[in-house]
Amino acid sequence: MKEELYELLLRLADDHLILGHRVSEWCGHAPTLEEDLALPNIALDLIGQARSLYTYAGEVEGKGRDEDQLAYLRLERDYRNLLLVERPNGDFAHTILRQLYFSVFMQAWWREAVKSTDETLAAIAAKAVKETVYHVRHAAEWTIRLGDGTAESARRMADAVEALDRYTGEMFASDAVTDALAEAGIAPDPASLKAEWDRVIAEVFAEAMLEMPDAQTYQQTGGRQGKHGEEMGFLLADLQYMQRAYPGMTW
Repeated sequence: MKEELYELLLRLADDHLILGHRVSEWCGHAPTLEEDLALPNIALDLIGQARSLYTYAGEVEGKGRDEDQLAYLRLERDYRNLLLVERPNGDFAHTILRQLYFSVFMQAWWREAVKSTDETLAAIAAKAVKETVYHVRHAAEWTIRLGDGTAESARRMADAVEALDRYTGEMFASDAVTDALAEAGIAPDPASLKAEWDRVIAEVFAEAMLEMPDAQTYQQTGGRQGKHGEEMGFLLADLQYMQRAYPGMTW
């Protein structure tokens, strides 16, 4: 299980680091002062979760790499994050919907992972699930506010649904890694979380006066195999700049 566990931890850590970086890009640019505080706090939660996962991944890997090396010193094709989390912020509606989709998924994932046979992963999950509850509530409230708001805000939310739906299927994709870990009781099978995710999203969309997207929409995949969109390279150039300009520097 060592190789499979390491791969899983890397996937989760990359998801949270990349999304945390995306959300942090709103700092100083959010539409209200309240959101200028809320979004960076969510980003800090995500990056904090990434740190715990990277640290444990380094221990499992056993090659002496720490959280900084795993986060900052890998090439683009070595990242295993979902395509959803690397999507550009777009307007506020796009950012909120991206956060809603991912947070609802992770809330279900962490709840199951609390029961993991791996004590370290279970401990990480126990802390993360409490933070993710707030992330879901924040994103859901904004989705409802925008979807059932003005004609302009409703249009923007509908556009976000159309743009991002094609990236949601990758969250629930199973492979040899997830199958092995699910069988060992270490991590939940992502496919098993789809029904709950659908239910929560449908409830939020109903309040937001948004139409659920067509279930037949073609789903984009590849992030778990290191195949990313062109935006990922620009994101990493920003994320990794300081570490690569001043290698090995510490506070």
